Amino acid sequence: MQPLSGVTVIEISSFVAAPLCGVTLNQLGAQVIRVDPIGGASDVKRWPLAADGTSIYWTGLNRGKRSATIDVRSPEGQELVQRLVTDGDGIVVTNAVLPWLSHEVLAAKRSDVIHVQLLGRGDGSTGVDYTVNAAIGYPLVTGPANQAGPINHVLPAWDVCCGLYAALAVVSALHRRAQSGEGARITLALEDVALATAGNLGLLTEPQVIGTQRERLGNAIYGQYGQDFNSSDGVRFMVVLLTSRHFRDMVAVTGTGSAVAALAEALGVDFNTEGDRYRYRDVLSGLFATWFADHTAEQVTAALSDTTVLFERYRTFAQVAEDPKVTANPLFSRLDQPGVGEYLATGLPAAFDGVHAYSQPAPTLGQDTADVLGQCLGLTPADIERLTSAKTIG
Repeated sequence: MQPLSGVTVIEISSFVAAPLCGVTLNQLGAQVIRVDPIGGASDVKRWPLAADGTSIYWTGLNRGKRSATIDVRSPEGQELVQRLVTDGDGIVVTNAVLPWLSHEVLAAKRSDVIHVQLLGRGDGSTGVDYTVNAAIGYPLVTGPANQAGPINHVLPAWDVCCGLYAALAVVSALHRRAQSGEGARITLALEDVALATAGNLGLLTEPQVIGTQRERLGNAIYGQYGQDFNSSDGVRFMVVLLTSRHFRDMVAVTGTGSAVAALAEALGVDFNTEGDRYRYRDVLSGLFATWFADHTAEQVTAALSDTTVLFERYRTFAQVAEDPKVTANPLFSRLDQPGVGEYLATGLPAAFDGVHAYSQPAPTLGQDTADVLGQCLGLTPADIERLTSAKTIG
């Protein structure tokens, strides 16, 4: 029995945040019915594509859902979608701004409706992850210290965070409705998620309070000691020393005790404090780098594994896909996805009672239209045939 078993959510979405919300709710046990326009939304063929043209991106974000295709430009199609929401469990998640699917319209038909609207910006204007990221400041502190211009990162962080916040909002609204009978009008903007994160981490507080702002550090870690190193055979490692114990172990394994002690005395600093380790990170890194350059990746891994030092070698996605952290991880299960093939797919990262919930394969576009309308709205085969002939449904 999964936490959201018996709950049905209607999703009208594209891109990352809203579909990720739906995937998460499905992995928690909800039935998620994704409604697309006939022919699919703008992301139905987004790269990467499998050999037959199936979008690996789309199937990954829509695993376990049911798919209905409806002409949402037609009044009858709009009414069908409204009924799917209001005649069902009264929950809709969307990043499309559609007047006929607004909270006000739906609440007039069902007062306890839960309506989650994802936006680009809080004022209702548009924005995507990369434009929001540019507006917040992260690209100007990403990259090498001598980099002159911005550097985008490939992770759509705000989309991901926004999708998970949206799932949390649905669960919270369901809890409140069970207690009070109230519905909810929830708006969630990508930019607000990014601003909240930057604020929570002190990136916006710093310039307001002490008049400084975060500097560009390359692969170092602000305020603590962290740096990347190359082994003698060209493997790159990331090393992080968060505590004085980590630092002492690093000094011991690299045989730099005398040099570090002399450096501390000459500078009048205490490397047991993270502030001093951060201030003089370049000098310390110069000492440690020699040890890495004299040892192979295998020797580095063996030596550091016997210490408390936090470290990991840099890997490609292809290397990770073949690693036991994927192939032997209960988070993954083997999935046969039509159009894509068989692969190891992730389940819900949170394990309930030691078990990760898994999703079923993503549907083909519109495959459940007739079943959804029949089961959820009680439409007859004749109704389905008429709507199909009128091209109101796909």
